[in-house]
Amino acid sequence: MKIQLKIERPLAALCLGSILTIELGCQIAFAADPKPVDRTIGCDIAIAGGGLSGTATAYEGLLAGKQVCMTEITDWVGGQITSQGVSALDERPTQRSKKYFSRGYLEFRQKVEDYYGKLNAGSCWVSEVCFLPKDAHKLLYGMLKTAEQKGKGKLHWLPNTVVKELIVGKRGNGQQITALVAIQHQPQPGTAPLNTEPLSRTIDDAYSYRDSAKFQKQKIILIPTYKTPQQQAAKPADWYVVDATETGELVGLADVPYRLGLDPRSADEPSSASTTGDTYCTQGFTYPFAMQTTETPQLQVQPVSYQQYAPYYSYELKRLADFGLVYSYRRILSSGAGQKTKFGGISYTAPTPGDISMQNWTWGNDYRPSSANDNLILDRSQLQAGGQLQPGGWMGGLRADTLRKGEEHAQGFYYWLVAGTTDSRANPDPKSPDHWVKTPNPNQRYLSGLDSPMGTKHGLSKYPYIREGRRIIGRPSYGHKDGFVIAEVDMSRNNLLDPKKMPELSPAEYRRLQANLSGVNALNVLTGDRPTPRNRATIYADTVGIGHYAIDFHPCMQNSPPEAPNNSERAGARKGEGQAYPFQIPLRAMIPQKIDNMLVAGKSIATSHVAAAAYRVHSFEWSAGAAAGTTAAFALDKGITPAQMVENLPDRSTSLLELRKRLEANNNPTSFPNTSIFNNNWQEWK
Repeated sequence: MKIQLKIERPLAALCLGSILTIELGCQIAFAADPKPVDRTIGCDIAIAGGGLSGTATAYEGLLAGKQVCMTEITDWVGGQITSQGVSALDERPTQRSKKYFSRGYLEFRQKVEDYYGKLNAGSCWVSEVCFLPKDAHKLLYGMLKTAEQKGKGKLHWLPNTVVKELIVGKRGNGQQITALVAIQHQPQPGTAPLNTEPLSRTIDDAYSYRDSAKFQKQKIILIPTYKTPQQQAAKPADWYVVDATETGELVGLADVPYRLGLDPRSADEPSSASTTGDTYCTQGFTYPFAMQTTETPQLQVQPVSYQQYAPYYSYELKRLADFGLVYSYRRILSSGAGQKTKFGGISYTAPTPGDISMQNWTWGNDYRPSSANDNLILDRSQLQAGGQLQPGGWMGGLRADTLRKGEEHAQGFYYWLVAGTTDSRANPDPKSPDHWVKTPNPNQRYLSGLDSPMGTKHGLSKYPYIREGRRIIGRPSYGHKDGFVIAEVDMSRNNLLDPKKMPELSPAEYRRLQANLSGVNALNVLTGDRPTPRNRATIYADTVGIGHYAIDFHPCMQNSPPEAPNNSERAGARKGEGQAYPFQIPLRAMIPQKIDNMLVAGKSIATSHVAAAAYRVHSFEWSAGAAAGTTAAFALDKGITPAQMVENLPDRSTSLLELRKRLEANNNPTSFPNTSIFNNNWQEWK
């Protein structure tokens, strides 16, 4: 259905450009929905997703003086550390000690310390920076407003808003996004406030144009800021659109090439658990919650669905089978007055009344589906079958019923922690070295309410913590004829050449693996010399950011549903687990195929399944977002597309060098100290 729009000045420019419009009185073809457009907003940079990468993108765009529009399905900025509840920063010791992070990330850490009077508000032992999610939102949003003022940019913050449609048209020799159609929802008068119900009960409504009993909707069009026809003609792109969503929503909606789940085993991904790949075996997702220690035992009410999920829950290992240890792991608020204690070789302070812990535990509230019947993030075939790739058909690309099960599973884990007496991984034989006993811990209260740490009446995070989404396949480039991807061999510290530890490869693939790992000696290996493995990550000429974390898996389960009794993790799925070298974020990993004015930030950049297990934590997300925001602003200023900056690699273009200089000048590192093809000594970087 074609909707006649009232043409505001920015939209008039769009009509003049004739990029996406249908030349009939400048009508624009949206999906078959008669709802009128409520708002039209002009943007230099349009960001889908207000998580850490989206926030970092906006931060740098605002400091560069740009008009920044940012949509977010929840009402908090910050994603992983706020609306997803994981408010304990995953960092590596050396990078932390050297404070070698992006400027915005360092500013946030300082804001946390100033706010609480200390970095570790919870005396947690997983990190040196733990805090309440609701406080992190306030601090991050304040940073964005300060950046807006300092850089003289403009932030159009659109909470409770999802992207429903992309309008894509031809420009030059390629395709560009020329408008985003978004839906913003608010409660109907006299109904329950937002964050009353969990996501599974509201997500379908959020993606519907029509008002409902719960929500009233606004249709919002995001377009480039006004430019004259002469200005349009002078530059290859009028704006940039950044996919910073947690699952790669725009990647799926735009239907650019991407991967999900396990990659096929190859010389690039030698530890893969599958020879053919498995779209449905992604990393598990988690709904964190907060719990508070009390003086006296509390009445603990068993959830209706508890018995369904109870066969899954476990402390996982005997050395971790201690409530105080698990509680303090990600404790986010504490007086620090607890007794010093030790269990399994780990020291911690015991919980005291008033302490608050956030729970994010592999054999607890992780939900790990593995089949086409219950996978959370729908693949392309499922999107097609469900009509989500049809005009106006996009509904977020997630399976709402799996969200529901993840929510029930998480609430059941709380009950298990405080009242459960079973453990799925403990050997029942008292004589076994793997025997332990689960005991109740009733002096706890489940925190819920709109003023609780998670900011929801139900007590769960507003959105699940997503470890792995749709991962783009970058454009074919030098050394990557089938499309650019950062792979296991590019960053793993494991001995991938040990045939006893790695799955079997064909002789030809094993030889290619040897060459892949030999760095400057690769040609010698291919001609018959013995391999001399490099001891560093791959160095990229187009690096625009950095990260460092272990290759950390929360694998899918072997059988479906994941809570089935006696279930186990997918065989071989942890094969590639281990340490990683400090790694880089190449610009090519952020540029999708097909669309010239789109960038990808966060967990949907071009990585393999194994590499993504490290390219997913907080500081990486910020660095990728800082790179996206800086690159978009730079491309607009210089009149060049990101793809043009990298088209002649391995030769570095003048524009690419200028971009890297801008990033470094703004204290956004693009490589670690002493990075060189001749430096193989990275033992200091733990």
